Amino acid sequence: MSAPERIPPGSVSAAGTGTDADAAELLAHGELTVRGRIRDASNAALFCTVALDGREASCVYKPVAGERPLWDFPDGTLAGREAAAWEVSEATGWGLIPPTVLREGPYGEGMCQLWIEVSADGELLALAEGEEAGPGWKAIGLAEVGEGRTALLVHADDERLRRLAVLDAVINNADRKGGHLLPTAAGRLYGIDHGVSFHAENKLRTLLWGWAGEPLTEDAVTVLDGLREALAAGGGGLAAKLAPLLTPAEIDATRARVDDLLATGRHPEPTGDWPAIPWPPV
Repeated sequence: MSAPERIPPGSVSAAGTGTDADAAELLAHGELTVRGRIRDASNAALFCTVALDGREASCVYKPVAGERPLWDFPDGTLAGREAAAWEVSEATGWGLIPPTVLREGPYGEGMCQLWIEVSADGELLALAEGEEAGPGWKAIGLAEVGEGRTALLVHADDERLRRLAVLDAVINNADRKGGHLLPTAAGRLYGIDHGVSFHAENKLRTLLWGWAGEPLTEDAVTVLDGLREALAAGGGGLAAKLAPLLTPAEIDATRARVDDLLATGRHPEPTGDWPAIPWPPV
C-alpha cells in the first residue's frame, strides 16, 4: 500500500448521515475515496469520504491488508471483529460504537466506520492525589507520574462509561484505552478500536474497572437478557449477523460471557490471569 497524506484525528467531522441505520447503508454501499492517513494508528487507518445518492460523510477505512500480525489473534480478522462489535452495540440499544461495516474498498476488504468529531468538554480520565477517588470519580489504580512519584488514575462515574464497561465485558475487549473514548458535543459517548475483541479466552483489558464487583444496574440486566435472546442459535437475530464475522467458538464464548454476567449480576473483576490494564493506558 502507498501511504496517503497523513490526517490528524479530529480534524474533519462527519455530518448529514441521518440515523445509524442510514449511516451504515451509506458506509456499506457508498463510493469510498481515500483522503489521507490517520496518524499514530497501530494498523493502517485511512481517512476517507463516502458518497451515495447525494449523501456524503467522513469515515475511517481500515483495510485487512494493513493489519499487523498479532500473536494471539488470527491474521486478517481484526476488521471483522470491529464490525461484530458494532452489531452487538446495536443489539444493546445503547449506540456506543459508531456505525461500522465490513466492505470492499480501494485496498481490498476492510472495516469502514463513521468518523466522529470529538468534543473536549468534560473529563473522563484524570490523575488524583491521595489513595481514594473523589466524588464523581472511580479508581482504576496507581500510575507512575515521574521522579518516583505515583498518582491515582481515575475515570468518571459516568453512566455512559458504565454501559461501555458492560459492552466491553460482553465482547471481551482486550484494549479499552482512554484514547478510544470519543465524547461528542451532543452528549454521546462512543468507543472505537475493537479489533482485538471476541477472543474465546478471557482477554478483558480496560481502564473501566471502577465498577468491578459492583451489582449491575437494572438497565444492564435488561439489556443482557435481550442479548441472550438475540444470541440464541438458530434464528435470524444477532447470532446470524455475527456468523460471517466470528468463528462459532467465538460466538459461543460471547453467549457464555452474557450468561456469566447474568448469573453473577455483577461487573467482572480482574482475574490475574491476564494484564488488567492496557499499555499504554491512553
